Amino acid sequence: MSTKIKYAYKTHNTWVYRRTYPKHLQELLGSGLKRSLKTADAKEAKRRSIEMNQTYANIVSEADVHLAAGVSASVDCEEEVHTLAVIAPRYQRARLLGQRLVGDLAAAYLAEVSSRLRPGSYKSVRFAVELLVSHLGHKQVGDVTIELGKEILGYIANLSPNVRKYSQAKKASLSQLAKLSSQKEPDCYLTPQTQQRILTQMQQFLEWCVEQGELQGNPWEALKVRERPEVTPHGVLTDAQVSILLGAKDRVLHNALLFGLLTGMRSGELCGLLAEEVTQKGNLGRFIHIRPNALRLLKSKAAEREMPLHPVLEQLLDTSLPREGRLFPRLSVDRVVKGYAKLRRKHPELHGTVFHSTRKWFITQCERTGVPEHFTATLVGHHSARSQNKLTYGLYSAGISDAQKREIVDGIRLPQGGIP
Repeated sequence: MSTKIKYAYKTHNTWVYRRTYPKHLQELLGSGLKRSLKTADAKEAKRRSIEMNQTYANIVSEADVHLAAGVSASVDCEEEVHTLAVIAPRYQRARLLGQRLVGDLAAAYLAEVSSRLRPGSYKSVRFAVELLVSHLGHKQVGDVTIELGKEILGYIANLSPNVRKYSQAKKASLSQLAKLSSQKEPDCYLTPQTQQRILTQMQQFLEWCVEQGELQGNPWEALKVRERPEVTPHGVLTDAQVSILLGAKDRVLHNALLFGLLTGMRSGELCGLLAEEVTQKGNLGRFIHIRPNALRLLKSKAAEREMPLHPVLEQLLDTSLPREGRLFPRLSVDRVVKGYAKLRRKHPELHGTVFHSTRKWFITQCERTGVPEHFTATLVGHHSARSQNKLTYGLYSAGISDAQKREIVDGIRLPQGGIP
């Protein structure tokens, strides 16, 4: 027995709504309202038919008002100047699962994540997704298989860390980048950790496609990098290396290096420092409040903190740094990274270190002078594990005092030959 829906009938496997207008309105509206419900499912057609009944009632009601006022109205006739305000519902035609192109979905995904990610994180995600699009952008997302994932992972494993710096890499696809890498730097590859990061970001895009109803499941869920990703942290500066850094008296980085060594600040925190964030606390000296501002955000909530300034830095504030605005107006994170790389090339003894190594040196000095770990965590802006269950100190303590902070910082000593 065929399904029956009032005012709707099925033709060519599609339900169509049709209902005749009252005779006194047919001169204005035409003989009736006819719309495709754009579905073959009877339950969905019944629901949409109810919506069309409401639309029909609204059209008839408004037409009666216009007729009573002597105003001509029309729904479908272009010759009439006035049209009814009632809009018939439009139904999207059914689309098969996995039918949309990877390139189109990637554009929508990047637009969404750009609004919630910080610039550095977004740049990393965009790089990974663009690699995926360069290879599979023309394919339907439903055609993405684990075999294609293994193929992409093979290309990623052959990429050089510097491949994007070559002029030929502009607008090149993933396979072309892998070929270019083998030509320019045949023995230089991305570390397993970087490969895993790129793969994870591609998998997150596919998970998003699942959430959007474009895929039934993530086809790359079981995909992994062959080599075990291991973190290879940069080295901690030795006292000899600190002496070399400060003895170089680099025009760009010297003052920033002093701040990094004597406060443990991250490069992004340093570049956003303002003179207005320096405060005097009586006989405890000057402190600087590291907090989000118009120039930069912070890595985490724990990164917001007040830090006492070492006597060397107080002297620097009085002699070399601006009294208002940015303390380092010409510095950016990019310039810090490139400036340190220049120092590293000039002084081979600095091999294996980066600007972030100054933070590690500060933390090392705290440990060697007997500072409790949770005290150091407060100073450098780490989430503190101050008790085994992270409850007693983590929730109930107000933290260490300014006097304790001052005592710790004043105990830091630059190596001989490194004091300005």
